[in-house]
Amino acid sequence: MPEAEFTSYYGRPILKGPVWKWDIAAYLFTGGLAAGSSLLAAGGQLTGRPALRRAGRVTALAAVSASAVFLVKDLGRPARFHHMLRVAKPTSPMSMGTWILTAYGPAAGVAAIAEAAGVLPRRGLLGLAGRALPPIGHAAGLLAAGTAPALATYTGVLLADTAVPSWHEAYPELPVIFAGSALASGAGVGLLAAPPAQAGPARRMAVAGAALELYGTHRVESRLGLLSEPYRLGRPGGMLRAARLLTLGGVAGALLGRRHRVVGALSGTALLAASVLTRFGIFYGGVASARDPRYTVVPQRERVEARRTAMDLPSDWAEPPAV
Repeated sequence: MPEAEFTSYYGRPILKGPVWKWDIAAYLFTGGLAAGSSLLAAGGQLTGRPALRRAGRVTALAAVSASAVFLVKDLGRPARFHHMLRVAKPTSPMSMGTWILTAYGPAAGVAAIAEAAGVLPRRGLLGLAGRALPPIGHAAGLLAAGTAPALATYTGVLLADTAVPSWHEAYPELPVIFAGSALASGAGVGLLAAPPAQAGPARRMAVAGAALELYGTHRVESRLGLLSEPYRLGRPGGMLRAARLLTLGGVAGALLGRRHRVVGALSGTALLAASVLTRFGIFYGGVASARDPRYTVVPQRERVEARRTAMDLPSDWAEPPAV
């Protein structure tokens, strides 16, 4: 039997590639944006910065609502999300992600609705609601922020739990990248929406998020050997390089232009764009690795050869070891 070529596995693909489309890549971004925005809102709430709090809460609700739309679109029927709540399986990232969204979504929604307290009448039933909403919103905002780290990172665990080569081997880095991207996108919201005097927490979030994101992407582009190629070549490589430049530019603008509203807004826009490109670059890099049999066959052969060497076995399986 001739050895299989890398273009096919005797006429058949080795892996069934991901059936996910661009909407799941968008879901990765909106989930991270929601998480980062809730952390931003909690920072604004605890430090007395109402502009940051308001921007973070409203953006978090909009982002998690968009996430629900993308997820239901991928599932095909909304009832499938409900069916996931029948069980809680700690070993399943998808099951845990369903419960994370279930806990996060209502908390983010209540926190955002509480921002309407200021426009309600002072008297009557609506006045009573207006007085009750702020403390309820504060508690809900802290609950959403407490759930946000899990929301930001579980999608990285979900991708790494698949058989897609460049996702699976990047299991230590993907949660780090997604956490950094979430922080950077939340910081971008703060830089866009808040005046410079209130944007201090957003600038600190930008630095922390950029550090995590740049470290993680550097690792997946250099640590995985052959499986790093999909993150460096083609469309995914271009996206990740552009994301790196935008991240660096956004952080530089946030730190150097801290007194200028226009510079801060441009920096926030750059960070948001970088987060989008990072998520799409990671997504399409994994898809590319699943399509090319070389990324499945070569690492398998390297692992088999390493085990042979460790056990002092001959490299030719046809010849049994000498007795």
